[in-house]
Amino acid sequence: MPYSSRYTRRKPSGYLSPKTLAALLCGAALLTATACSQGGSASAQGSGKPKILAAFYPLEWISTRVGGTDVSVTGLTQPGVEPHDLELTPRQIADIEQADLIVYIKGVQPAVDEAVQEHAQDKAFDAASTVTTLPATGEPEHQDAHEQVGYDPHIWLDPARLATAVTELGKKLGQVDGAHAAAYTSRAQAAAGDLGALDKEFQQGLTTCRSHTIVTGHAAFGYLADRYKLKQVGISGIDPESDPSPARLAEVAGVAKREQVTTIFTEELVSPKVAEVLAKEVGAKTAVLNPLESRPKTGDYLSAARANLATLRTALGCS
Repeated sequence: MPYSSRYTRRKPSGYLSPKTLAALLCGAALLTATACSQGGSASAQGSGKPKILAAFYPLEWISTRVGGTDVSVTGLTQPGVEPHDLELTPRQIADIEQADLIVYIKGVQPAVDEAVQEHAQDKAFDAASTVTTLPATGEPEHQDAHEQVGYDPHIWLDPARLATAVTELGKKLGQVDGAHAAAYTSRAQAAAGDLGALDKEFQQGLTTCRSHTIVTGHAAFGYLADRYKLKQVGISGIDPESDPSPARLAEVAGVAKREQVTTIFTEELVSPKVAEVLAKEVGAKTAVLNPLESRPKTGDYLSAARANLATLRTALGCS
């Protein structure tokens, strides 16, 4: 049965701790020799490489870029799955307990937050803790576990902030695996350089635009808007599954008409129905703006971000 934050406050009858569960599964030969080792470290046997668990795609991307061939990186969220809705299996809980480092962002995935708090506080890297965050947005009556951290967790949508997190991840990996500290630092510098170049492309590409207002399905793009002097108007709050109130819909429609918004942005992993209705009401079209939460079908984080830039330039009338 999937492990979800909804079930962690009160354990059901028959609940097995991750250690007990791992032992049972090992006895049934369902876990690898690494997970069954008595040393407790995922790097104790097998390849000998530190085992890094990344909560969802952008964190998997930076972990792979910084770790290179010196680590083993596994993503907790499969491609095509909305990260906010992730439920952890018992096997994944055991993996978290056995991993050498968990790379996550507190506030995005409640199930991961609770698993880290219960089993991996001493070996977790919270990327949001490395940067200056923005306050959470959304209607108070619709705020949920994703917003209760008090800040907007979507830091990866600002390449400059992500570059800072990359640099700090390089330092953290050097602490985990001192033998390859110099290599982690070097790769972190290279990845941060690529993100810096991406940042410059966005700055140049969004400087001269007819409009600077983006209407989005949910308020995932606050960091992008903050970095490039755009105005984000989210139909829903930070949680993509929250339903906007009629008052909020009327408010967003008023802004879109007043500021002559030509495009309402939708997302691949979230139903576009509300956005499509709003677009029809205000006489706008829709376009997909990728929140970069899941592995793209082709390319990587950088290419998907550049596709977003092209979409924004078209929608905002940039010259």
